[in-house]
Amino acid sequence: MSTIECSLENKHCKPCEGGTLPLNTQDLTQYMKQLNDSWQLSTDKKSLFCDFKFKNYYQTMAFVNAIAWQAHAENHHPDLEVGYNHCLVTFTTHAIDGLSENDFICAAKVNTLKTGT
Repeated sequence: MSTIECSLENKHCKPCEGGTLPLNTQDLTQYMKQLNDSWQLSTDKKSLFCDFKFKNYYQTMAFVNAIAWQAHAENHHPDLEVGYNHCLVTFTTHAIDGLSENDFICAAKVNTLKTGT
């Protein structure tokens, strides 16, 4: 039975320790199917990123603040690159030098912040 069973945005992050293996290619493929098409894997498959676009700086910063709140609640923090009308969000699990389920959970939650669903 697959470990990818329920909707990612309904899950919560679990502490990830060194020694845990990053997700394999098959799991990465399954998790990517649960995100919208804007999310991309880095070429080395160690990070996941999406560049969100906004009308103005105020909307961008409101989104950044919502991400900060969400990241604190999940205790899993993305790298953010913020510009006037965009925010590049990148997730990776530094402790395992790759991607974990936590990265996909948080990416799904960020999607709900943008779409409001």
